[in-house]
Amino acid sequence: MSEARDFRRCRHVVHSISAHLVFVTKYRGRVISERAFAILRTSWDSVCRDFGGTLREAGYEQDHAHLIVDYPPKVALSSLVNSLKGVSARRLRAEHFSEVERKLWGDHFWSPSYCAVSCGGASLDVIKQYVQQQRGERGSSPS
Repeated sequence: MSEARDFRRCRHVVHSISAHLVFVTKYRGRVISERAFAILRTSWDSVCRDFGGTLREAGYEQDHAHLIVDYPPKVALSSLVNSLKGVSARRLRAEHFSEVERKLWGDHFWSPSYCAVSCGGASLDVIKQYVQQQRGERGSSPS
């Protein structure tokens, strides 16, 4: 299991929730440059903090971006993603970078879809084994 320092404590919950997110640009346009990514990363960091989370890591290729975010259990991942994509797109569009405006038209920057994968320190098999051992140690049987 994860070490104690990886857990965040709130008033009524102890948690460690992380997700690997992948956002693809509209039309798979190859528009993410170093300067565009700097704006995107700053936006994502701000949004994560506003939601009570943390942007743990971010990287990019010209047509997509990867993020690892930690977020509290009170936050719906879909709401976080909506803000991450919306705020970053608005802030980037406001810069009027030629590499973006030349290849993407209209108000859109990101494709409407995204990929979200849960991530953590232990595999599902390890967690399953841990849970089974807890049940066995207590001597209870499933009803």
